[in-house]
Amino acid sequence: MNENKTRPTDAAVAEFLDAVAHPTRRADALALDALFRDVTGWQPKMWGPSIVGYGSYRYTYDSGRSGEMCATGFSPRKANLSIYIMPGYADFGDILAGLGKHRLGKSCLYINKLADIDTEVLRRLIRAGLDDLAARWPVAPG
Repeated sequence: MNENKTRPTDAAVAEFLDAVAHPTRRADALALDALFRDVTGWQPKMWGPSIVGYGSYRYTYDSGRSGEMCATGFSPRKANLSIYIMPGYADFGDILAGLGKHRLGKSCLYINKLADIDTEVLRRLIRAGLDDLAARWPVAPG
């Protein structure tokens, strides 16, 4: 079986966030960090070189593939903010309808900047995603 390429690291989250080059993207990343800490109550860890993750879960699919991943998190990428809050099991269309300007991937939410969305709706979405994930796999704080 292939192992996940994205794993927790010992890299410092604060150093990663402070190194984000674009000032708006850096400010948004710092605001997202505060928001995720508040919603989850967890301290972040770096997952791979560019994902700020909160909590973790272990999974084993019917295929036998297993691994560990952050329960929720984000990455301040050059093109957009990638927010990992939807494990892909539930339809959050009712919440997303009030979010603002965004795009969806398989388990990712993409936004250009925080000013484009309602952060209170994002808080609800993070909580809903975590609750849905925890109904399927045990979620740990670290």
